[in-house]
This record gives sequence, structure tokens and C-alpha cells, in this order.
Amino acid sequence: MPAHRTTTPAMRRFFSTASLGLLLLSGCGGPAPDDLPGETPADAAGNAPGGASPTQSPLNPGAPLATALVPLPGREDSVPAITRVTNVLMQTTAGDINIAVYPEAAPNAAARFIELVESGYYDNTPVSRVVEGFVAQFGINWRPPHNAWQTRLFRDDPTLFALERGTLAFAKAGANSNSTQVFINYAENNRLAAPQYNFTTFGVVTSGMEIVDSFVQVGDPSGGLDQARLWANGDAYLATLDEQPTMIISAWVL
Repeated sequence: MPAHRTTTPAMRRFFSTASLGLLLLSGCGGPAPDDLPGETPADAAGNAPGGASPTQSPLNPGAPLATALVPLPGREDSVPAITRVTNVLMQTTAGDINIAVYPEAAPNAAARFIELVESGYYDNTPVSRVVEGFVAQFGINWRPPHNAWQTRLFRDDPTLFALERGTLAFAKAGANSNSTQVFINYAENNRLAAPQYNFTTFGVVTSGMEIVDSFVQVGDPSGGLDQARLWANGDAYLATLDEQPTMIISAWVL
């Protein structure tokens, strides 16, 4: 998959369709548009997450870090200083990925991601959607007790940092409907930061982006695997596939 900034057919369909302004919840008339990094949670009562505290920089606590995150154009004067980082190692069937999570960039998203990692939520789950030149998406765990996280929604963070290649943000179905699904950007997707979408960068792949590039594309070319079938009984659904998705074996905080 290309490292340079490109516009794929999927992205053109996404950004040109008249339904762009609508992020529909499943209970409000239908799913999110096909090319949107979206979820279909049961309700929209978003609550800010509690849980894990981000790790302070071991080198010089409180000092600004060198980070791959860059401000969105026009937001240079409003971004916070990045002084803390939590590092996550994600082992997949394609290879290992290192992720830096920055709590000051998006406090709610960073806290939820680390909480899910520490709970083992992402272990043995598929990369369920791979759209070349756009995003790779993961975060559906149908097994108890992890499946209870599907409806534990949290509120949006302000969108301050660019959605550059390698950055991570939570998928959602509308305002304040973030839950468990995360996408990694294959290209610069700053249009997803527009107010009607407000997808928020909280971290970045620091090594292993070539592994992300090799993730298997399965299911619908734009939508990936069937989310409803994964949530209902992912093991049975995956067993029916002729080609298996890339799997996250485990993820942990370093």
C-alpha cells in the first residue's frame, strides 16, 4: 500500500456522496456510510472513560516529547504540549507493531485505548476492515466479558492533531459514540477532522507500519467484514471465511 498521500476510489466515494453530513446510528435509520470508520453501538449516551493513567515520560517527566503527531492546519496555536506517552506493543499474525499513545492529544480516547489494552480486549481479535490507501480498522471482541464494552461509549475529544499516515483514532457512528473500534490511517485523512465527523488522533505507529501495510483485505472492499456477524458470534463467522483476516494475537503496555 502506498506511503504517499493518495486519494483512492473508496475515499472519493466517501467524500463526494451527498450523505457525508450524516453519521447514522443503527437505531436511527441505518448504519454509518460504507466508507466511514464507523461502529453501530446500541445507544448514544456517551460517558467519559475512567481507568488507566498514561505513563509519564521516563526521560524527563513533564518535558515536551519529540512526537510524530503534528497539529491540524490552522490549529498550531491551540494544540497542547505533549509531555506524556504510553507505549503499546501489538503482536499480530503479520508481525509486531509499536504504538505511542499521547494522553494530552486526546485524553478520553487515550484512556479508553489503554484501558482496553490492559484488559486484554484486543487479544485474539481480527483486523476486520482494510481499505487500501485509507484505513485499517480493528476492535470487535464478541467474547464475554469483553463484548460488554460495545455499549460503553465515551465522549469525543477536540480534534487538534492531523490524521497523518500511521496515526490512530477511534471509529464511531456519530457524536460521542466512540467505543472499542480503532483505525490506523494509511494516508493523510484530515478531512475526517471536519466538525461533522470529528475523528480524533490519539496515537501513532512508531514502528511496524510495514506490517500494517501488509494486513489482509477481507470481506467487502470498502466495509470489510460484517460487523453484526462478528459481534454476534465472531468465531463461527470467521470459520466460514475462505481467507482469514490478520489477527491481533495480543497487545500490552510496555
